[in-house]
Amino acid sequence: MTEKIVLDCDPGHDDAIALLLAHGDPRIELLAVTTVVGNQTLDKVTRNALSVATLAGITGVPFAAGADRPLLREIAVAADIHGETGLDGPELPAPAFAAVDTHAVDLIVETVLAHEPGTVTLVPTGGLTNIALAARRAPEIVGRVKRVVLMGGGVAVGNRTPVAEFNIAIDPEAAAIVFEAGWEVVMVGLDLTHQALAGPEVRRAIRAVGTGPARFVDELLDFFAATYRDVQGFDAPPVHDPCAVAHVIDPTIVRALPMPIVVETAGRHTTGMTVADRRGPAPQGCRTHAALELDHTRFWELVVDALRTIGDPATPAATVPADAAALAATEQIA
Repeated sequence: MTEKIVLDCDPGHDDAIALLLAHGDPRIELLAVTTVVGNQTLDKVTRNALSVATLAGITGVPFAAGADRPLLREIAVAADIHGETGLDGPELPAPAFAAVDTHAVDLIVETVLAHEPGTVTLVPTGGLTNIALAARRAPEIVGRVKRVVLMGGGVAVGNRTPVAEFNIAIDPEAAAIVFEAGWEVVMVGLDLTHQALAGPEVRRAIRAVGTGPARFVDELLDFFAATYRDVQGFDAPPVHDPCAVAHVIDPTIVRALPMPIVVETAGRHTTGMTVADRRGPAPQGCRTHAALELDHTRFWELVVDALRTIGDPATPAATVPADAAALAATEQIA
């Protein structure tokens, strides 16, 4: 069985890797890709998504641009981490196709309504503006979506502020709508993603794949590692967004626990905080969950295997050899 997903993203270095994982893992059926302002402006992140799709040979999947600003607040991008293009570092190919004319919010709604209830998972890896607008525009999708698995927030960690993670902080009102809508929400936050470090052994395994997309990821991680070291003091960069896709693929790799979570929208010092109640067992019927524990080895094996499956756009994936060096490097991930 495959998991049908809509990936809502703002590429972004880690969003690009999330898109490659969603495309390359056979357990994911990528129904649509939508973009939202976040790591950079909407025009930039949309072009980035199309360029990554071109690099990876993604075809037959609609891409649609969405919200170009938060619901109420001013645009706040992350050029300090992702650069002026949103994907600084590697050379990006010109997109081979354009986004569809449909607005991302409409595409999300249409996609959910076109499939059986309980079969489509929404995977937002940027701000939650598009998802909130979709829930408000067509409330009937809330009961049809299987779940929302988002990268954002944190139980005990912030990065945009001491208590707020970037994706939630840039549009806390949208995040509050999503968390309170009534569908199942899995928060794959910083508590989890700060465990997904791309250290030297991970980088060796990625390089050993030897394909164009793998080299692209390695070059992404060069830039990402430098900005995370300079801005946040990490020895190796945490690669956040693929963790949300990995939870959909195999929740034993990205493990989550039920707990009540609400988003603070009015605190003087705490706006954007995801307030998780861990005082006791989650109440019966709790619909919000937080991912807290990552199987680091198996997570990076997913990413490396997806890159190997993708192969090179000009070469069918089946003809790209899973050579002994690549296999050995994968086995050494720890």
